Amino acid sequence: MSHLPAGVMRETLIDTAAITENVRHLRRLTDSEVIAVVKADGYGHGAVRSAIAALAGGATRLGVADVSEAIALRRAGIDAPILAWLHAPGASFVEAAGLGIELGISSFDQLVAAASAATADRAVGVHLKVETGLGRNGIAPPDAPVVFAEAARLERIGKLRVVGIFSHLSNTSADDDRAALSRFQEALALAARLGLTPPLTHIAASHAAIDLPEARLGCVRIGIAMYGLSPFADRSSADLGLRPAMTLRAAVAAVRRVPAGQGVSYGYTHRTDADTTLALVPLGYADGVPRAASGSGAVRIGGETFPVAGRIAMDQFVVDVGDHPIAVGDEALLFGDPTLGAPPVEAWADAANTINYEIVTRIGPRAVRREGAR
Repeated sequence: MSHLPAGVMRETLIDTAAITENVRHLRRLTDSEVIAVVKADGYGHGAVRSAIAALAGGATRLGVADVSEAIALRRAGIDAPILAWLHAPGASFVEAAGLGIELGISSFDQLVAAASAATADRAVGVHLKVETGLGRNGIAPPDAPVVFAEAARLERIGKLRVVGIFSHLSNTSADDDRAALSRFQEALALAARLGLTPPLTHIAASHAAIDLPEARLGCVRIGIAMYGLSPFADRSSADLGLRPAMTLRAAVAAVRRVPAGQGVSYGYTHRTDADTTLALVPLGYADGVPRAASGSGAVRIGGETFPVAGRIAMDQFVVDVGDHPIAVGDEALLFGDPTLGAPPVEAWADAANTINYEIVTRIGPRAVRREGAR
């Protein structure tokens, strides 16, 4: 029977070696430069440790959503190129520019703000984002000629370095993504006519990087796949040669023998059918375990899988273990690497009608992160 370290109630194990190997595998598969995406605290895995592991696997750049995330990486001593692409209205880019952070630019106003952060001896690195059909941010096609022309002018006078042009795909279907890729190619051609020849162009994230070779363009952004999780509903991590890096587990906090008819947790949505044993797992929705998975999520204890009985509460949930010999302190394993016998995170995603991205990203800080494999 597996156990957590003494005194530990709940923890999240992060296998950084798996992240390194996943990136190495994806570099070989795509034959492309890899931008390792470590936004949202490295999809819940820890941004700094994930960045270090990804760079060790051959990633050459890092991607985040917010400038604040990029600044935190710099303050942690990471000096690799970092791209941040989502900005508050009216944001100043002076601090980011001073730290050599590259900026995703989605509008003329952002372009002007980036140029205003330049100094006499320092141009600001930018990646121009174009809208290709996702309906989110990005330079709108009617605005592209003016923005591209101004970016080229600012580059000529030393205010900006146009490092890249990029976009996002919807992953709706191969046909939809190819249509977006075609619009992207048209934008690149326009940019070239107006004097922009950036070293990088990138539109493929994990899904297209794996499944749509023509979208790789020599540079791909790898997010969910670097953490060892599949971006596809019909293919597992193992199918893709990836190893999940996160394991979520807790120590059984209490064991109680109860009679038939015992109500369990708030609202008594579950009542026992016969005399049975209930085990208390000290993880709840405050820790990111989705309440929507009440009655359908499952954990593995002592090599057996047991469903959640009743509602998941803020700090804990109950499983009905029948007559199995479960004891306080036994490991309750929610998810990890299925090839090592752990339940897949996708089982919890399915139980909550969501995706694996959301489950790992929402795991809270009380489930203390610790580097290592189970």
